[in-house]
Amino acid sequence: MGDGEQRGLGQQDGVSRRRFLRDAGAVGAIAATSGVFAGPARAATSNRRVAVLGGGMAGLAAAHELAERGFQVTVYERNALGGKARSIPVAGTGRGGRRDLPGEHGFRFFPGFYHHVPDTMRRIPFPGNPGGVRDNLVAATGGKFLRNGDRADAGPFGLIPDPVGMLTPDGLRRQLTDWLSGYGIPPHELVFFVERLLVFLTSCDARRFGQWEHVSWWDFIRAEGKSQEYKTVAAAGMTRNVVAAKETVASTRTIGNMAEAFLMTMMNRGNDGALDRVLDLPTNEAWIDPWVAHLQRLGVRFEVGQAVDRLEVGGGRVTAAWSHDARRRRYRIDADWFVCAMPVERARKLWSPEVLAVDPSLKQMDELFADWMVGIQYFLKRKVDITRGHITFIDAPWALTGLTQGQFWNSRDFGRDYGDGTAVDALSIDISNWDAPGILYGKPAKRCTPDQIAREVWAQIKAHGTAAKLLPDDIVHSWFLDPGIVWNPKTGANRNVTPLLVNTVGSWDKRPTARTKLPNLFLAGDYVQTNIDLATMEGANESGRAAVNALLETADSSATPARTYTLYRAPEFELLKGVDQILHSAGAPNALDLPLG
Repeated sequence: MGDGEQRGLGQQDGVSRRRFLRDAGAVGAIAATSGVFAGPARAATSNRRVAVLGGGMAGLAAAHELAERGFQVTVYERNALGGKARSIPVAGTGRGGRRDLPGEHGFRFFPGFYHHVPDTMRRIPFPGNPGGVRDNLVAATGGKFLRNGDRADAGPFGLIPDPVGMLTPDGLRRQLTDWLSGYGIPPHELVFFVERLLVFLTSCDARRFGQWEHVSWWDFIRAEGKSQEYKTVAAAGMTRNVVAAKETVASTRTIGNMAEAFLMTMMNRGNDGALDRVLDLPTNEAWIDPWVAHLQRLGVRFEVGQAVDRLEVGGGRVTAAWSHDARRRRYRIDADWFVCAMPVERARKLWSPEVLAVDPSLKQMDELFADWMVGIQYFLKRKVDITRGHITFIDAPWALTGLTQGQFWNSRDFGRDYGDGTAVDALSIDISNWDAPGILYGKPAKRCTPDQIAREVWAQIKAHGTAAKLLPDDIVHSWFLDPGIVWNPKTGANRNVTPLLVNTVGSWDKRPTARTKLPNLFLAGDYVQTNIDLATMEGANESGRAAVNALLETADSSATPARTYTLYRAPEFELLKGVDQILHSAGAPNALDLPLG
């Protein structure tokens, strides 16, 4: 990885508005030939103008549901449509008619328990796909946990030989113990960890909200004083490397719910598809561009380059929103209804004294915590076969996960279609811990220059034995750091303009619902209370639907509400949860929650 190669790719803010609209129009012209999917029945209402403030996952989902129901929708987005989920092409790298090199997230996957996102995808036409964009999801079946040195690797989603046998505590105990036995956790600690999982899985909802919401995952599994393997696999492996949360601050309710959802999907219970799925093209090509084109055909207008910065309030409701463009020119946004679909760190800046006077509860959003989860691309000169799925570099201090993208893009030849023809694949890496010291410079990623980040991440990858054998230094063509990371040489620190909400202990009650006390203002975003309750594409989509349903109810609309889904609940465990409900009501612990001996 020579200096010239590493610095050869400038960090861009994505595609321009003109180019995006041009490309979206081209996609629309193609997709129009495949027909338009039928939507729900529309209902006429005199107040039909909706301003959606934000064009990420939540905003696009809300716009989609509203447009299908006959509302006049305009989406205002300051940067690029698609939010954190979008591709970020490396501007200026395409040569000879090729597209720019595609920048993709290293941990963008679609678990089988996602339902809202696949449902939306089915309603987005895509040429040749009977099931629309949903048909662009493909199974990633070879996920691996790579270990450092010469330690044996493991598969995070190993095969479960007897799913039916997992539906009793004893059967689940045997299966989990067998499954996790290859991770190097000392046997007595492994038994303890499995027992802690069983405590959560048999806990009633009241205990999950009343007790486990207020306990960190670290404390719940009692990681303090345990072996380093226990802390690395059971604590960090279940949080930073699987659901992008910090084990010392993440709510046990959130982490436990996700563990349960993964287990149910492994048993093929209540899932939409395979446990781990990815797209068969770059995200913009497979999903975002066709989606925008479809919404345009439904009548949605997009105002890209408009940063919303103020809500005007009168008579207890929003009378207008205000935005500005890159030249600081100001615009008034008039609408009957407003859906705020901006990320939490930007949405809460809109809560002026006038807004808070009507809905003081929104002030609690100031206590919500957003962390960093962004990454870097390594474009490769040669293809490499690591695994057909996500890679977790479990011993990396910066909690790295990754994916080699090209293997899933069957309709593309990477070298033929992207860049200058000399890069043949992209290894997308996500960094989930920006605060831990690295192994090269002894500094956290937040204090490293872009060049240092590229070198440090590469060193941490190669500290894992399998990766070291398959990834020689000369395989790297170039690298591209997420443009949301902005280095300030004066302060010697980075700034992240696209942080991610983290479900910290006790944060549920501080998060708003989609409905506010301002009758024409609704909220959509991964910070809104949802059933999946995790900062994900799925949570954002669910929140967009919740905002639409609240709007429909307030407008007294007869339109069909947007469909919402809940995580699967195994009926076999309901009796045990019922018993726990009685125990919890009596102030007693869960029956399996034994005191330390």
